[in-house]
Amino acid sequence: MAIEAGRSPTSSRQERIRLGMVGGGQGAFIGAVHRIAARLDDRYTLVAGALSSDPERARRSAEALGLDPERAYASFAEMAKAEAARPDGIEAVSIVTPNHMHAPAAKAFLEAGIHVICDKPLAVSVAEAQALIALQRQTGRIVALTHNYTGYPMVREARARVQAGELGTIRLVQMEYAQDWLTERAELSGSKQAEWRTDPKRSGGGGCIGDIGTHAFNLGAFVSGLEPESLLAELTTFVEGRALDDDVRVLLRYRGGAKGLLWASQVAVGNENAVSLKVYGTRGGLEWRQEEPNQLWVTPFGSPKQLVTRNGAGAGEASRRVSRIPPGHPEGYLEGFANIYSEVAEVILAARENRAPDPAVTFPTLADGLNGMRFIETAIRSSNNANTWTQFE
Repeated sequence: MAIEAGRSPTSSRQERIRLGMVGGGQGAFIGAVHRIAARLDDRYTLVAGALSSDPERARRSAEALGLDPERAYASFAEMAKAEAARPDGIEAVSIVTPNHMHAPAAKAFLEAGIHVICDKPLAVSVAEAQALIALQRQTGRIVALTHNYTGYPMVREARARVQAGELGTIRLVQMEYAQDWLTERAELSGSKQAEWRTDPKRSGGGGCIGDIGTHAFNLGAFVSGLEPESLLAELTTFVEGRALDDDVRVLLRYRGGAKGLLWASQVAVGNENAVSLKVYGTRGGLEWRQEEPNQLWVTPFGSPKQLVTRNGAGAGEASRRVSRIPPGHPEGYLEGFANIYSEVAEVILAARENRAPDPAVTFPTLADGLNGMRFIETAIRSSNNANTWTQFE
């Protein structure tokens, strides 16, 4: 059956991008997600890794993935140095470690002249993010952030409609991300994912706000195009004994007068990964839910609500170019990651071939990472200062 989609396998004449990975070894959920995403459009080949901070686990993980033992490294620093010296060294690295290792690893590979694809958040402080921006400007390498929800076709559809002016002047943006998996102290039950996410030394100063609040914030910014001016935040730790927040409520004021409302929680019983976005303007509104990712509700003012589906009637080019399969088939989480990997691949391949990349390519960059860190730090300041309105730096 023909694939009615914008994505297609790489030409056999085109050499795949040589990819390395830091983190993501045995027992790590997100590493497998990134490896699947990188291979989905046949743009990358994983050839090297420093897959764990535990050398033995790193070795076993590399063996399980079929990596050359000579390219299974005990540390990211060793990997960056060795791969930069090889004629067949990696061209890009995927960083999927806990938060506190994102910036150090990114720095090592940028200094080695290697492109970086990093899980979010970019760093654990604004200062770390700013240092990476300065380094990226010196090296000219690509740094992409895997805010995967920006890769969903109907999120691209929503963004394109806002940019085309269909909603008029934006007035309201409502962002939510609700989970329930930390309702009890999962960090004490042996859950590796819960352990580092609730540990300030590895997660940074924010818990829920850094883990999923940044996703909601980034999604609202990506679709609306608005820049925040100030916020009022309340970060709450409901579970007794937990060191970081597990529920976040934020009011936002955007430049130009629009207002925003963000709620993120990891103790909202009955919610799995309930990501949603609503954007309202003077001429219409949009609504999208991650658990129904192929649907976008569009409401022109004064007209009935309309359902636009991925690759369906009424869908535009922005969503079609990042779709792979006909309408009605589920397409979502893994493909969202894969779209970011493929957009980055297009830029890397364009540079390799000395041509301009597809102008439609878009993916989260260092600027988005810096904005995410500013959001986290501003929200923490606001919450710690009796929930007062606080300016973005």
